[in-house]
Amino acid sequence: MPEYLAPGVYVEEVSFRSKSIEGVSTTTTGFVGPTRYGPIDLTPDVITSLVEYERTYGDRQQMQFDGSSPTHNYMWHAVRAFFENGGKRLYIARAFTPATAAAGSGFATGAITGGGTTMNLAARFPGNAGNMRVRITLTLGQNVLAQNPGDPAPALRGVLENDVVLVTRMVGASPPSSPLSQPSGTFAKVTVDRATSPPTWHFVPASGPTIDLSTLHANPDPTLSDRVQVVTAAFTIFPVDPGQPSLVYAGLALERTHQRAGSPDSIWSQFRSDPPSLAAARTVPIVVDVTPGPNDTGLGILELLAPAASDLRTRLLTANTTDAERSVEVALTNGNDGKRPTADAYEGTGGDPTSRSKTGLVAFEDIDDISIVAAPGSSFGYENGYRADASTIFNHLISHCTRMRYRIAVLDAGDKQSVAEVRALRSALDSTYGALYYPWITILDPVTQQELNVPPSGAVCGIYARNDINRGVYKAPANEVVETAINLETILNKSQQDVLNPLGVNCFRSFEGRGFRLWGARTISSDPEWKYVNLRRYFAYLEHSIDKGTQWAVFEPNGELLWGNLRRTISDFLLNEWQNGALLGDKPESAYFVKCDRSTMTQNDLDNGRLVCLVGVAALRPAEYVIIRIGQWTADRKV
Repeated sequence: MPEYLAPGVYVEEVSFRSKSIEGVSTTTTGFVGPTRYGPIDLTPDVITSLVEYERTYGDRQQMQFDGSSPTHNYMWHAVRAFFENGGKRLYIARAFTPATAAAGSGFATGAITGGGTTMNLAARFPGNAGNMRVRITLTLGQNVLAQNPGDPAPALRGVLENDVVLVTRMVGASPPSSPLSQPSGTFAKVTVDRATSPPTWHFVPASGPTIDLSTLHANPDPTLSDRVQVVTAAFTIFPVDPGQPSLVYAGLALERTHQRAGSPDSIWSQFRSDPPSLAAARTVPIVVDVTPGPNDTGLGILELLAPAASDLRTRLLTANTTDAERSVEVALTNGNDGKRPTADAYEGTGGDPTSRSKTGLVAFEDIDDISIVAAPGSSFGYENGYRADASTIFNHLISHCTRMRYRIAVLDAGDKQSVAEVRALRSALDSTYGALYYPWITILDPVTQQELNVPPSGAVCGIYARNDINRGVYKAPANEVVETAINLETILNKSQQDVLNPLGVNCFRSFEGRGFRLWGARTISSDPEWKYVNLRRYFAYLEHSIDKGTQWAVFEPNGELLWGNLRRTISDFLLNEWQNGALLGDKPESAYFVKCDRSTMTQNDLDNGRLVCLVGVAALRPAEYVIIRIGQWTADRKV
């Protein structure tokens, strides 16, 4: 209560409305599985397009697991199918199992050595896609020595402390024909003596006397002026797949301590092993360091990349040379995709509160938005030696969704499975938080330009999202066209689906004139109350929305006023659901009820700080069987 201590008029703002509940998103999806590249233990970031996925997790090329033939990149195909079928937001958790226990296994590396100094380059993440080429180009900038009007002292334009520069003095009375190639040119590091007023600028070479700025000659005529040119480096990273764009990081300083506007902007800060932001940690593809450390001065790096007697140093000092002529290239090698990820890699690690890095499904536990989870490609080879791992991955997905409460697992049947084999797979599963889909979908592989069977979970998750956006989560995600499909691995007839549908196996069917459609919407639960996917997902939507929308009630006085506010809040939310056609009933009283009073709480509940609210809704179930009864009628018979 506010205090009123002095006479006066006090105006206060009060609310006469009940709190509102906003429906949560039901379309955000999480995929876990192997990718060509990308982080393993960083917090996943939302992806909204296939281009964003490729920028972080690699291209569409096939995977090469240790000791096996190339495997199709099922994760890339699933991401593509997700967005093609209407998906909007996606999180990726990369599953990776090193080929050996050695430190750094799977990481591509390369080095440049000279003069007792080695520049080490390494792919930031493991994977065959880390076997990239890196081109380092040295650039000599324009002359930055100038003279202020009315001031005989020379001045610098665009030079910062710790820059590496080339200082070239004029020789003789007349200007030389090529100032850039004069032997009097000296590479030096820019320092500032701030003990003087104004501060004094110096150029400190690797050997020899220091050059003071005051000793240089600045002339309005460029041909008569001494020259100070800043040396920078540009890194161009060429990916393994020639179809992917190269990445260019230009204007990098050679000195480790160099800063621009208070922010480090050197080679080392750009490619450091511990980037300052998660965005950089996810997207900057390489790490650069120098050994031994004391030799990583800017002038030392210049000597390493372009030794004094080398052709590259000559071309650097020569005007009108191309970038390629002023570059050195290094190939990163020995990167590999490791072994095919085990079930442990899918499950993930780092669940304890003190862990900063989380992998696999554990990485999704901190992302509240996710409502759909899948592991595309995890069932590949189910009948060919991968059954134990695939079955364990199914259990990990289901356990994760059960523990997180508001999620559903989309499971793929194995590739090349018969109806009998799918029945056997289904018989080992029972959960209200999972749905199984069969068979695999045939697409045209953009890599091989051949037909390829891919797991259906990517397309199914996209159909979930499209269905929710166009109709609503209460509508069964079935009788929907599968985009990108050109065929099915197994063409099922009605008799075969008659066997699978009662078991909760959702089938894809081909219908003449209607394309390839998802023709099932059941969970893998033996409980008839939770038979349908839309029912499970709609209740998850209601529960999650009410959970988030009633957090304001915690620690409020547990009395009639709070109970009434909570009843109105939830009732208003459910009324809106009924008006949108999500609940069964011709009037609100038939569609839902909300109780929160003495009839739902005992005195013991109140004494222990518990508020119990009872909510019931009449949810809609899909019309799986549309039955139309037709009989003969006589013209004179009354209805």
